[in-house]
Amino acid sequence: MSEVDGLKPLCDETEFAALLETMVVTSAPRVFAVVQEFGERLDGWVAGWGFAFEDRAEVFSVHDHSRMSLGKPENALHLFSSARNQLTARLVWLPDVGERPDVSEVATCSV
Repeated sequence: MSEVDGLKPLCDETEFAALLETMVVTSAPRVFAVVQEFGERLDGWVAGWGFAFEDRAEVFSVHDHSRMSLGKPENALHLFSSARNQLTARLVWLPDVGERPDVSEVATCSV
């Protein structure tokens, strides 16, 4: 006998789909780029992409297969900077793609 045998769905398909969508939207990480600048506004490029979660950041280098797990997005800046090569780094945040729902109006299943 399976663990789910005999259990009833929390709600109908429409309500459950809305609940899952709300969960995805409210827990989505913020997306940012790590941009390297050469000299003083002489050149610049995207060197990495990152996801900022509530408790950490994941950063992926564009030029190789490196991946970093950091305590916060700003920790990536020194990893992408080099005084010797006149490279500085900055974070550029992507705008939110959609509106995040008001958590007071989070979808729930009616039992």
